[in-house]
Amino acid sequence: MTAVRVVLVDDHELLRQGIRTILSAHDGIEVVGEASSGEAALELVTRELPDVVCMDVEMPGMGGIEATRRLVADPAVTSTVIMLTTFEREDYLLAALEAGASGFLLKNARPETLIDGIRAAAAGEALLAPEVTRAVIERAVAGERGGRRLPATGALPEQLTEREGEVLRLIAQGLSNEEIAESLVVGRATVKTHVSNVLLKLGLRDRVQAVAFAYRSGLVD
Repeated sequence: MTAVRVVLVDDHELLRQGIRTILSAHDGIEVVGEASSGEAALELVTRELPDVVCMDVEMPGMGGIEATRRLVADPAVTSTVIMLTTFEREDYLLAALEAGASGFLLKNARPETLIDGIRAAAAGEALLAPEVTRAVIERAVAGERGGRRLPATGALPEQLTEREGEVLRLIAQGLSNEEIAESLVVGRATVKTHVSNVLLKLGLRDRVQAVAFAYRSGLVD
């Protein structure tokens, strides 16, 4: 099994060392580089082309949000970017979402959550912590609606089947593919196919955008 190649980006060396130690203790994950600024991250990621980039938000010079925006816009880079941040700065999370980040992890998350998040991101199943994602998306959607919150209507986009609509609602609740499979009593491969179909039919980049779409469309409360 090929190891998940990870780049760590944070201006705090002690934090980078701590994360590297956690990741290095697990088989199947390899830290292939570290950067302390957005500028250094761009150079490192374009050279190493890792599977996952763990990106801090606030750094000297180019911050993580701008670095993420540039990496996502680069067709030569296929890395998934996960933002490392604190729950208190929802404005940062919203900006990261707009920049193209595929997931969020709290800096005080348990080591197991970090490992699971990186592995999920590498598999295209970005781990969206419900306590983070729900608050952030609700705030973003409420802003678009002038502070109003539309009720869940149950009306699905015409492109989706009923089962795909169920999967979309469960994604919006922060469930992983495995959890969705358990909820719907189907195989994980089937769920993965449904998720891919939802993203393709709705023209969405990843699960983060799917969550935003579900809230924006009033599909979930």
